[in-house]
Amino acid sequence: MRILALDSSGLVASVALVEGDGDLRTEQVIAEYTVNYKKTHSQTLLPMLDEIVRMTETDLETVDAIAVAAGPGSFTGLRIGSATAKGLGLALGKPLIHIPTLEGLACNLWGCEGIVCPIMDARRRQVYTGIYRFDEGRLTVLEDQMAVGIEELGEHLGNYEEKITFLGDGVPVFGRDLTDTILKGRDIAFAPASLNRQRAASVGMLGLRYYQEGRTESAAEHRPDYLRMSQAERERKERMKDDPVSM
Repeated sequence: MRILALDSSGLVASVALVEGDGDLRTEQVIAEYTVNYKKTHSQTLLPMLDEIVRMTETDLETVDAIAVAAGPGSFTGLRIGSATAKGLGLALGKPLIHIPTLEGLACNLWGCEGIVCPIMDARRRQVYTGIYRFDEGRLTVLEDQMAVGIEELGEHLGNYEEKITFLGDGVPVFGRDLTDTILKGRDIAFAPASLNRQRAASVGMLGLRYYQEGRTESAAEHRPDYLRMSQAERERKERMKDDPVSM
């Protein structure tokens, strides 16, 4: 089976084409195009997709499904990724595979021992995160995606005794807090630069497994997972609280 994967949930824009049958011995990444630079995803995602299709001489009709990192993450990035996936799904008549962003990010470290904890900077000393472990070749969700303060995440992780490996764009922001105070004395590691950001290949490989399990949806059904209100929505709510009559 062949999966087209998209991830624009954070600063990184990534597109990949993967194929396989759920057997790690035979799966392969046919192509992956990832950019982590100062451009908006509306400028990058479709040109990256076009380049992959051209370079691999792929007919998109041969794709079985479209996997998309569905959130949480950047509100604008999620909307661009979801709109792109929905448009492709409708045009091609293909199902979508809804990949939780943190699960896709955790899969960068497939097979890692102990706890895998991706963290995405959500501002205001909060992170988007989840707590995962790999058991017998499968991703196990210990605690599902959540938006929490970094100190609260430390409390959640206090329930586990294993080594913890962190990755994601929250590491440069909170890494020292985690090692020096919040989880001081714990066995902690951080993913290398090559693995610590979103990658569409990981979204696609997880998509292969979800597709086999029947975890698909139609393009019309797809909705991003925001987990919390956008900044504009929060500001509007505050204005309504301060001056409900004028609103």
